[in-house]
Formats: sequence, structure tokens, C-alpha cells
Amino acid sequence: MSDEIKTTKQASPKTSGRPPKGARVPMKMDKKTMKRLMGYLKPYTGKLILVMLCILVTSGASVMSSLFLETLIEDYIKPILQDPSIGYGGLLTALIKMGALFAVGALGALFNARIMASVSQGVLKTIRNEMFTHMQSLPIKYFDTHSHGDVMSFYTNDADAMQQMLSQAIPSVLQSGITIIAVFFSMLHISIWLTLVVVVFLIFMMMLTATIAKKSGRYFMRQQHSTADVNGYIEEMINGQKVVKIFCHEEQSKRQFDGRNFELCENTYKANANANILMPLNNCLGYVLYVILAVIGGTMAIKGVTNIGLFGTVAKDGAERFAFITADIMLLGSIVSFLQLSRSFIHPIGQVSQQINSVAMAMAGAQRIFTLLDEQPETDDGYVTLVNAKRENGELTETEERTGLWAWKHPHTADGSVSYTELKGDIVLDDVDFGYVPEKIVLHNIDLYAEPGQKIAFVGATGAGKTTITNLINRFYDIADGKIRYDGININKIKKADLRHSLGVVLQDVNLFTGTVMDNLRYGKPGATDEECIAAAKLANADGFIRMLPDGYNTVLKGGGSGLSQGQRQLISIARAAVADPPVMILDEATSSIDTRTEAIVQAGMDALMKGRTVFVIAHRLSTVRNSDVIMVLEQGRIIERGSHDKLIAEKGQYYRLYTGAFELE
Repeated sequence: MSDEIKTTKQASPKTSGRPPKGARVPMKMDKKTMKRLMGYLKPYTGKLILVMLCILVTSGASVMSSLFLETLIEDYIKPILQDPSIGYGGLLTALIKMGALFAVGALGALFNARIMASVSQGVLKTIRNEMFTHMQSLPIKYFDTHSHGDVMSFYTNDADAMQQMLSQAIPSVLQSGITIIAVFFSMLHISIWLTLVVVVFLIFMMMLTATIAKKSGRYFMRQQHSTADVNGYIEEMINGQKVVKIFCHEEQSKRQFDGRNFELCENTYKANANANILMPLNNCLGYVLYVILAVIGGTMAIKGVTNIGLFGTVAKDGAERFAFITADIMLLGSIVSFLQLSRSFIHPIGQVSQQINSVAMAMAGAQRIFTLLDEQPETDDGYVTLVNAKRENGELTETEERTGLWAWKHPHTADGSVSYTELKGDIVLDDVDFGYVPEKIVLHNIDLYAEPGQKIAFVGATGAGKTTITNLINRFYDIADGKIRYDGININKIKKADLRHSLGVVLQDVNLFTGTVMDNLRYGKPGATDEECIAAAKLANADGFIRMLPDGYNTVLKGGGSGLSQGQRQLISIARAAVADPPVMILDEATSSIDTRTEAIVQAGMDALMKGRTVFVIAHRLSTVRNSDVIMVLEQGRIIERGSHDKLIAEKGQYYRLYTGAFELE
């Protein structure tokens, strides 16, 4: 029972909090990742300049409104309190000016948000395109070693974390930085003494923030890995839900999920517990600073302590003149304005610390995404291509027309000549060894000669190496030793795309895509006509049930053909291979999901399809391989018997025992 449910790792409620095994992302935020991420912003330089202008406007309006408080109090409110006859006209005008400042700041913030939303979505679109394009170039090995949920997490959690940083965190940090600089010089203008108090307090706050942020960032990176692990497990359980129900595996599945979910909860809790404390902590410290400044500023005003400021005006020779340093007593308006500036100074620092949450998650997501983008694509050193051909005076020549005759185009670098070899489907495996990992060889000394038109069957227990051999013919994996020749050409010299175009594959696990039945039939040959698709469906005995669907061949399939039976999906898969009309076909348990009666009808159609083609058949149901030209019996990665059905029965070896039921095939 345990073999039926395979999980990516065994989890338990007591976990170490480390990323899943195989994670190669370093547990730190490095400058290289940030620099690479920022490189995606280069195409949006113009928009980013506009964003900077909007930030400058917003920050400038905030600072000017704070400075305006001093003027409002000293020049308008205090005179009215001293002499009410002055009237409120000047005060009203001043309030309108202040309102205009706030309106300008609000408009700047609005445009900033809209532009950054456009930029972030554009960057995200580019990254998703790059990921998907690169994913198409990855070898099968990558998908064999990574769960589907983990791969999907790149496009969802990791990409969304990056979008959050680009659209909110970065603009917020930039605006906060500009505001802090502007406010700092404004505070120096009002009072150098009070500014020194703020600086000392700021150093303490930054040390505290850095300590908490470092710990938070580490757990946010772990959170991204745990999220991918949970997604992978959920995806696996959803796909295997029938097996879970059949074997009453619900409780064990729940325990395993609880372990993964506990790890995610633990990492998320620790990340947010550290990150979310920063904003309240900084706000509380801001209030403490507010009180300290009010006490010191009030004391200076009462005691008449000389206040020193930068960039002011002094009265000289009956006129106001600019002075780099000014000295005067502390005024009430100056204290109020400075207190407001101190709030404007501390609040952005709190905002920056709060964005550590988004930045840490985005960096973790970016590192995972860049790990995917840095995966080595499938290498292809082939130079022999598949072309349309025709015969002229007994010689093969290349043509643009679709003649139904195909040839291998083989350029020779030595003399610059080009030769053409007719595509026949002659496949030879010569002393082939293979291992998924170099230190463990699973196929040993495989010799196989498949002539055009022959039907070769592989039988043997699970794990004997049947499917592995067909994966080598497709070059999903490359051999460790030996040679595989296709029409006399080493397949390493053939471009992989051209090699795979010449092969038709029908798998046991059927994958149908969202679209009409006709679209799915055309998948292997996009240019196929409706007539060709219908003829292929008739050949595979799929035409009858397809015409009974609500819209026949135009019926839209969704969810992998969830509305069809397993046998019907398999028939469409067989018809899809028939449409491609390749010279070599690989049938990996192609009829395993079809009942015996339908199998006999489909087999007759398949025999017609296989006529004149090289066919490799993998089957556990031995009745489907009786008419094969050669039957290969594999055991532990070696061919132990070969021959026709009658020959192997007469020898009374392993095949005889399997066929007569003396041994179970599995």
C-alpha cells in the first residue's frame, strides 16, 4: 500500500524548519539577485522617471505642509489671538494654500500608484514568459525530479511576491527615502539641537530594526520553500484521490499533510511575528521621541535657550538676508512644526521596516525563479534534420512540397556536401548501457535490431527497463555507453525535434488538452485536415463515440477530458498518434485501459496503422503481443530472451512461464 502513494518527503509535526530537500537557494538575500531583478526594470526607464517625479512631488508637498505650520501659527494664528480685529481673511488664504499642497501630494501619490502597477505587471509578464519559454527547453529529467505543485509555485506564490515588491515595496521605500532626506534638512533648518536628539534616537531604532529584519528575512525564505512543498503535496493528493479512497489512505495522507502544513505554519509565523512587530514598535518609539522632543523644545522656549538652525534669514541693515546659520530663541510655531516633521521622519522609517516583509518574500521568490531560469536547458548538438523529399532520377532531393516521403538531411562539414537518407524506421541499439544516475546502471548491454515494418514487443516485470528503452529512442535521456542508430545515423547527430517528429508515442497516462476533440487530434500534426483527423479516428475506432458527443468533433474538452471514460481518452490518444502518421510508433501500454472487446477492434485498426512501420510495444497483457515479429523479455535491465511468440513458447523459458501463468508478470 505504501508504494501506491508516493510523497516528495516524509513530514512529521516535529520539523526542522529547513527548506525541502533539493532546494539550492541560499538562505540569504544577496545583491546579485536584487541586481538581476532590477534589470527587468530597464525597459521602463521612462515610466520610472515619471514615478520619481511623482514621489518628489508627494514628498515635497508633505515637507512643505509641515514647514508651513510654523508660518501658519506665527504669522496668522498668534496675531489673531493677540488682536481679533485683524480678521480671518489671511488665515483662510493660508489654509487654502495648505489644502492645495495636500491635493498636489495626493495627485502625485495617485499617479505614482497607477504607473507602478503598470510597470510591475509588465515585469511580471516578462518573467512569466521567460519562465514558461525556458521551461519548454528543460529536459524530461527536470520534471521527473520536481513535483508539479512545486513548479506551479514559481508562477503563483513566487511571482506574486515579486509583484508585491515591485508595485508597493520599492515605491514606498523610494518615497520614504526621499521624504527622510527632505525632512532631515527641514529639521536642521528649524533646530540643530533637536535634530541631534532625533539622530541619536534614530541610530537606536535602526540597530533594533536591522536585528529583527535579519531574522525575519531568513524565515520568509523558508516560508516560500514550505509553500512550494505544500502545493506539491496537495497537487499530488488531488491527482491520486481515487487511489487514496481505494486504499483508505485518508488518515495517513492527513498526517503527512499536517506535517508539511505545520512546517509552513511555523515558518510563516516566525517570519510574520518578526516582520509585523517592526511597524508597531517603530510607531511606539516615535511617540516616545515625540514626547522627548516636546519636553526639550518646550524647556528651550521657556528657558530662552538659543536655538541654532540652518539656511535661514537674519535681519541686517534693515533688510532680511540669507544666512547659513541662524541663532534665535525657540518659538511655539517652530516647536509645533518640528514635532510634525519628526512624525514625518519616523513614519517613513516605519514604512521601510514594514516593507521588509515584502522584500524578503520577493527575494526568496526571485531566487527560486532564477534557479529555474538557470537550470541547464536540454542540450542538442544534432545537425541532421528531417525534410520533405522526392525522387528525381533515382536520387533523393529536398522539396518544399508535402510528398509523403521524408528524408534525413545530413550535411558533411569535411567537404561541404549534403546527403539524403530515406526515413524508413530502421532502429538499432548496439551494446547500450544506461543509468538515471551515473553510479547506478539500470540497462546493461542492450542489443536490438528493429527493421522497417517490424513489430517489437517488450515484456517483463515492472522496473525491468521496458519504458526506459523507449525513452532512450526518444532521447529523453542520453545513453551512458553504446550507440543507437536510426536509419544508420547515430541519433546523437539528429536534432531532437526532428527525431521526435519521426516518432509517434501513445502513453498509458493520457494527456488531453483544453480545446475541441479536433484540436486534440491535430496536436501532433497542426496542419492536418479534418478529413485526415476523422480517418485516423475511424482507424482507432474512436469515430463512433466522438460523433455521439454533444458537438461531435467540435466538442470542447476540459480538465484533461474529465467527461470521457479512460478508454475513450485512450482511443483519442491513439487516433492522435495516427494523425501524425510517423514511420516509428511506440505504444506504452496503449490498450491497457480498453476493455477486451474494444481492444480487439482497436488492435485491428492499429495493425492497419502499423503496416510498413517500425513499432515498439510495451504490454503487460501478453495477448496483445502475440503477433509481434520479435518479443524481448527483460529482467533487471537485461534482455534474457528474444524471438517470436511461437519460438519463445517452444523454448519454455521465462516467457513461457509468464504466458502460461506459472509466474505473475508483476
